[in-house]
Amino acid sequence: MDKKPLARLSPFQSIILLFAAVILAGGVLLSLPISSQSRQFTPFNEALFTATSAVCVTGLVVRDTASHWSAFGQGVILALIQIGGLGVVTVAASFALVSGRRISLMQRGTMQEAMAAPQVGGVVRLTGFILRSVFAVEAVGAACLAPVFVRDFGLRGLWMALFHSISAFCNAGFDLLGSPGAEYVSLTGYRTDPVVNLVIMFLIVLGGLGFLTWDDVRAHRLHLRRYRMQSKVILVTTGLLLALPAAWFYFFEFAGAAPAERVWLSLFQSVTPRTAGFNTADLAALSGLAQAVTIVLMLIGGSPGSTAGGMKTTTLAVLIANAVAVFHRRDEGHYFGRRIAAKAACDAAAILLIYLTLFFGGGFIISSVEGLPLSACLFETASAVGTVGLTLGITPQLGGVSQAVLILLMFIGRVGGLTLIWAALAGSSKVNSRLPLDRITIG
Repeated sequence: MDKKPLARLSPFQSIILLFAAVILAGGVLLSLPISSQSRQFTPFNEALFTATSAVCVTGLVVRDTASHWSAFGQGVILALIQIGGLGVVTVAASFALVSGRRISLMQRGTMQEAMAAPQVGGVVRLTGFILRSVFAVEAVGAACLAPVFVRDFGLRGLWMALFHSISAFCNAGFDLLGSPGAEYVSLTGYRTDPVVNLVIMFLIVLGGLGFLTWDDVRAHRLHLRRYRMQSKVILVTTGLLLALPAAWFYFFEFAGAAPAERVWLSLFQSVTPRTAGFNTADLAALSGLAQAVTIVLMLIGGSPGSTAGGMKTTTLAVLIANAVAVFHRRDEGHYFGRRIAAKAACDAAAILLIYLTLFFGGGFIISSVEGLPLSACLFETASAVGTVGLTLGITPQLGGVSQAVLILLMFIGRVGGLTLIWAALAGSSKVNSRLPLDRITIG
């Protein structure tokens, strides 16, 4: 009998199983009476939905976090958010580092895949840097938010500051601002508060940049030419995806708001779809075009190796570079004087196809089952597969089948569609031979 079946798992299979195990454990804990304020069992499907949303750092909920869950339940949710934001593999590796255990080559390979690191070498050092930086940033964020929340909620504001700092940095979108009769309010009460807006937006963007970009900033400071091409692409793409939508929202969406409020609403609405899930505006009141722009931003998401989900900024950048190369009749795209590998373009096209299939397929299923408008259902599925957490308010009313669809989308969105496919095909043998080449007309 083989005593080490786990040793035969591929890195992709290990990542999926670890995520699933943490979600299941979280669902069990949240279903217990101690986790709810009423001290009654929470239906397991609702507890599992919440645990999936927390581990997948999404933020979609079927129960208001502040009014339904007890202090213990909120603590479980925060722990799941932290584990999901860092990645279960990174958290597991951190325990090994603290205990002084040696990390095997197979474990290093799993860590490399989980963090989207370019190579196995240096992945342990990178893990240590990530842990120190994450806890420092979250602590600073909590310290900045504390004066505002203590002013409004007393000593409980300290817990709220920590909770919202971790939730924002991990791009989770869970909040503790709801109350009986006023659930699911998110940050709408702080829509013009400069401290809350700036701190939350800063944490969201910083968490979504990716740990490899952090490493470049740490190593090279302001010497941008020394950065990896990927880091340069991420910084430029992120900047454009923040500035252009903010300008669009300012000029075309919030015209009825006061000038200062209009600026804050526009900035926040361009940041939060990057898989964060907080909102300061009534999303259901946005125009159809504004909701469509938000859907696009949710599907794009953050950057690889970050706390954010979505297709990733690099996927968009590679698709654009590949399109430009086709227009100019070149074989490969390029950025900053470096060619982009043909495999990256193939992977980007596959990821786009996967996300569009999940996005439309999930929306069609929920619309058919619930009898709801397709546009509203597509907003929810984009939020789920992009691990965002923004909602038009229909998620708490969905039935079991629709909740199961969103759970699946959140899970796939967090672990990655390609990761699931590679895990499923891990046992297939690689074929080195090449079939005869033939031509096919495109376009």
